[in-house]
Amino acid sequence: MTFQQHSTVVAGDAPGHSTTLYWYTVGPETAETKVHLQAAMHADEQPGTMALHHLLPMLRDADANRKLNARFVIFPSVNPLGLDTRVLRRHIGRYDLGSGINFNRRWPDLYPAIADKVAGKLGTNGAENVKVLRAAVGEWLDSQIPLTANQKLRVLVMKSAHDADIVLDLHCDDDSLQHIFTSPEMTGLQALADRMGVAATLTAEDSGGGSFDEVLPNLYRKAQAANPSLPIPMAAETATLEYRGQADVFDHIGSKDANGLYGFFCDRGLINDTVEPASPAPAFVPFEATEVLRTDRPGLLAYRVELGDEVKKGDVIADLIAMDGPEAFIARTPITTSADGFVLSRVMAKYVPAGASIAKIVGKEVLPSRAGGYLLED
Repeated sequence: MTFQQHSTVVAGDAPGHSTTLYWYTVGPETAETKVHLQAAMHADEQPGTMALHHLLPMLRDADANRKLNARFVIFPSVNPLGLDTRVLRRHIGRYDLGSGINFNRRWPDLYPAIADKVAGKLGTNGAENVKVLRAAVGEWLDSQIPLTANQKLRVLVMKSAHDADIVLDLHCDDDSLQHIFTSPEMTGLQALADRMGVAATLTAEDSGGGSFDEVLPNLYRKAQAANPSLPIPMAAETATLEYRGQADVFDHIGSKDANGLYGFFCDRGLINDTVEPASPAPAFVPFEATEVLRTDRPGLLAYRVELGDEVKKGDVIADLIAMDGPEAFIARTPITTSADGFVLSRVMAKYVPAGASIAKIVGKEVLPSRAGGYLLED
């Protein structure tokens, strides 16, 4: 058996402070394909951890029966730093409290960091070019001297992911249907969307925030642009998998999600096992076709729609009940959508400040207000 648990102590930002990161490896070390799975980078998002809790024994058993054709590296809870960010009984697992940085923003732009190192080393063999790029990234990561605990954690995680062929980052929304964020080139992940049973797969080359799932596509995309006459494959399939909402952490759901991942790996031939065929999920749509509804004032939300409801341009999604002024707690201001689509997500906290995002409406056509802009909430 190759199933192993690993741990690394990450020094903290104060004297005597540290945290321990646990992860697992399973599958032949010599396998041609490497899969990197991680959950709970936003440490208050636990559905992915529950899914990996159920997937790990399945991979362990498949390994014992010599069914694995890939090397799997699994981080069931990849951000122990975020697990500790509790303030006044509230879990603030989305942000590093020291810097205010979202744990899934500002990941490194790799190609500029290694462009000089690979200059003159790329040739006419695409597979060899991928090896050159990965080796250069590995050397760059080894040369880093991270200072903060968050920086140390990021280097450790990138060392695992940088040479992987499939990188899946498991998240969730607030109150949501299942969906995927990925790059337009990742058409092969339609099979994963089918297995997950997603309501939508949303694509963007660059969503604007430097999220983890965009690091490797940007590496290969920028290498292609800088070397247009040379074959440089998009050598990593990456995606952010949004497993419903924060409250959806239950065994029966986690087991279903684990079976979806397992089925996808079987479809790819990475596990020698027989699974039932999947039902087709909707085709990819640009993330720029998704409207993020925001408030223009504070108030109390009263939704008029449920998740999955189809809506038309001008439909009222929610009313915002006034909490100040001459009609405080009486007046209601309707919040309307500007395009056709369906309700993908809502917020759970119903008191919202001005500028808060309250819902995502997924349409089919790129919205002028979203084209070329910052696409995240944040």
